[in-house]
Amino acid sequence: MKIVKETQKNKEKCIVIVVLASKLDDKERKLDEITRLCESTELEVVGSFYQNIKEFNKATVLGMGKLQEIKKYIEECEEEIGLAVVDYSLSGSQMRNISEALGVRVIDRVGVIIDIFALRAKTAEAKLQVKYAQDKYLLPRIGDIKGTSGRFGGGVGMRGPGETKLELDRRRLENEMVLLKKQIQEIKKKREVNRREREKTGVKKVAIVGYTNAGKSTLLNALTKENIYAEDKYFATLDTTSRRLFLDFGKQVIITDTVGFITDLPHQLVDAFASTLEEAKEADLILHVVDPTQTGKDGGKYYKKNIEVTNKVLDEIGCKSERIVVFNKCDLISSEEKIDENVILVSAKNKIGLEKLKEIISKKLF
Repeated sequence: MKIVKETQKNKEKCIVIVVLASKLDDKERKLDEITRLCESTELEVVGSFYQNIKEFNKATVLGMGKLQEIKKYIEECEEEIGLAVVDYSLSGSQMRNISEALGVRVIDRVGVIIDIFALRAKTAEAKLQVKYAQDKYLLPRIGDIKGTSGRFGGGVGMRGPGETKLELDRRRLENEMVLLKKQIQEIKKKREVNRREREKTGVKKVAIVGYTNAGKSTLLNALTKENIYAEDKYFATLDTTSRRLFLDFGKQVIITDTVGFITDLPHQLVDAFASTLEEAKEADLILHVVDPTQTGKDGGKYYKKNIEVTNKVLDEIGCKSERIVVFNKCDLISSEEKIDENVILVSAKNKIGLEKLKEIISKKLF
């Protein structure tokens, strides 16, 4: 009998390049985040570089000396590196120029995030939204991508939602975007009808928001005793999920999990997921979930920046609802840590503090 041995699919090897364009940029935070983004899109990071940008190079962003250093690393590395991920938003010509200088395929931060969304999209609505964002991203870059010696033939950054293949044809993309926008608008109309129906019932609405991978889906599961998909990866869930949450004395609310936020969330995705983000905008109460355990190598607390990013996005979409900050993973916080008294401490995984959180939700809404 022939024995077939399954082999794990080899991950594509890449390097990451962090661009520090501001004095406020935290190198360790940016490096940690772009690495996790790469790992969430099935890449293996084998090397990392960074450069402080003093005099901006319009052609390549990075200086030629840094590009030569990186090229030498790629050529001498024992691993076969075929991709460089730049933690910066690049134009098509900049991607092409860096690619030509390094001799490998190049994608930017926006491309990586959109690729993760393409991998995670499961429902018809999410696939439509991601495809529209992807087309909007590719359209101004088509000429440069097609002119990079065939390096952009496939792989990370060039995958469509589900089994969809990306077509690098300007006319086709433009026509496709018109159709996608119409389909997304139809879904938005249905959402508005459903929302108005819910409003007639008078049931209060609670939205769970927060930085990606803060534990929002896990908290929804713990509160409602459901089994919604949750995974320790960036953007594990893209679709809003609503469930009934029963409180004390027969009270109940509709609680909704939403897509996670991230620093410099691409405008293409903000626009595409506008209807999804409206769930937060229309909520009566916001649960802002935070993972306070995220720290850098220097001991700095990433979560403070994550809170700022989430609040900024909520402000930008016009969210006026009261916000309750919920620190998840409280069982992992040091007893010496100083926590604001207005913050609610819970552990969604270990079911700690959930009853107190439900009591607070009840007091705020009834």
